[in-house]
Amino acid sequence: MSLLWTSEALVAAMDGRPLGPMPDGISGISIDSRSLQPGDAFFAIKGEAMDGHDFATAAIKAGAGVLVVAEGKLPSLGRLTAPIIVVEDVLVALEKLGVASRARSSAKIIAVTGSAGKTTTKEALRHVLQAVGKVHASAQSFNNHWGVPLTLARMPDDCDYAVFEIGMNHPDEIRPLVKMVRPHVAIVTMIAAAHLGFFRNLDEIAKAKAEIFEGLEPEGAAVLNRDDARFKMLDKMAHAAGVEHVYGFGENARSTFKLTKCELHADHSDITARIGGHEVTARIGAPGRHMVQNVLAVLGAAHLVGADLDKVASALADLSAERGRGKRHVLRHPGGSTSSHPGGLITLID
Repeated sequence: MSLLWTSEALVAAMDGRPLGPMPDGISGISIDSRSLQPGDAFFAIKGEAMDGHDFATAAIKAGAGVLVVAEGKLPSLGRLTAPIIVVEDVLVALEKLGVASRARSSAKIIAVTGSAGKTTTKEALRHVLQAVGKVHASAQSFNNHWGVPLTLARMPDDCDYAVFEIGMNHPDEIRPLVKMVRPHVAIVTMIAAAHLGFFRNLDEIAKAKAEIFEGLEPEGAAVLNRDDARFKMLDKMAHAAGVEHVYGFGENARSTFKLTKCELHADHSDITARIGGHEVTARIGAPGRHMVQNVLAVLGAAHLVGADLDKVASALADLSAERGRGKRHVLRHPGGSTSSHPGGLITLID
């Protein structure tokens, strides 16, 4: 069993107090007893609806190597048959472990935010970078106040690349997360009306997304959608945050990562693009113009972290749409109808 963390490093990173004989280390980190793998450390995080401490026994039955629990919850847990690390606050301990993980890593780090396309772009980056090295990336859409530190803490110390999705619903949510991640490249996919329940307008959404620039490493780069109406606003905010290297992607003539040719098909797309002075021709295995736009950001980010563009472009042919994110399904309902007009279809949907 390869160790993700030695017990000594785990305790030190979290300023924890070990109880009982510790194992040599842990092979993974879990916050869910249902998906926990034997040898994982179980972090008993308290959420809005559930408290992980209530599932400590289930975690032990699933094979947890170590439990990380809060000092204040210890008396109510009774006798547990697994090693324990006691901390003041479990989520804060996870954040500390994430920071320690980032500090020990020499990987090239890419962070992705935006109103749409975050997960698709993150997964596309994971896919293509696997062609050139060892990659770690966020699971599913783990992009919030616990998902980001969890992804950091799970990052192996020998990976070559890591990709983090960072989301938000309110101002000031991205800032603390990106300062943990400290990416070399930050992508903003697009600005759209995805969070207007919490913001007055798209400008406010753009300002919140722009918090991602504040965590960039020195000499880091921002990759922005040049076709987006708020490109100039984001460009200005990136420079105001001290980012010297700002690149645009899209069809705009001034894009650094520019689409020059595109053929859309039912099950794929064929593109030619100029990426940092290189002409790249690729087949994208997942269909749709939105996927083409995301791939421009992927190619640009891959170029900026020094990945072999030929290998990255070749890997795009095997890219597939994620479940619920562009995967096409043929609906067969032979009822005799051969045509309809938009108004009639809208009436049917309503």
